[in-house]
Amino acid sequence: QVQLVESGGGLVQAGDSLRLSCAASGRTFSSYTMGWFRQASGKERDFVAAVAFAGFNTYYADSVKGRFTISRDNDKKMVSLEMNSLKPEDTDVYYCAAKGGAVTSVSREYRYWGQGTQVTVSS
Repeated sequence: QVQLVESGGGLVQAGDSLRLSCAASGRTFSSYTMGWFRQASGKERDFVAAVAFAGFNTYYADSVKGRFTISRDNDKKMVSLEMNSLKPEDTDVYYCAAKGGAVTSVSREYRYWGQGTQVTVSS
C-alpha cells in the first residue's frame, strides 16, 4: 500500500519555473515506478513523466521533453517534477502515481494516485 501527497502547485507566469513534490508512505516505495500525469477538467489524464524504481531511467511526454525533469529520492520517499519554461498550456491538475513493474505512460496501469495539485500558468 502506498499513499501519495503532492505539493508545490501554484500560479506562475509563462516562462517561470515550478517544482512539484510527491511524498510517499509505505515500506516498498523504492520498488515502484513513479509517474506524473496531468488532467484538465473534463479531459483525459495525460502522461507527463515517469521514473523507474532505481531512478536511472526517465521518460517524458514529447510536450514536456527538455523542459521538465523528474527525479526521485528513495531514501526520502519523494519524487519531484522540476518544470521550467512553463507555458499556459501546461495549466492542469498534476497527479503523482505509483505502479509496480515496468515504466509505462498508460494511466490505468498505475495503481496508486495522489489527490493532485493545481498548476496555473498565466500568459
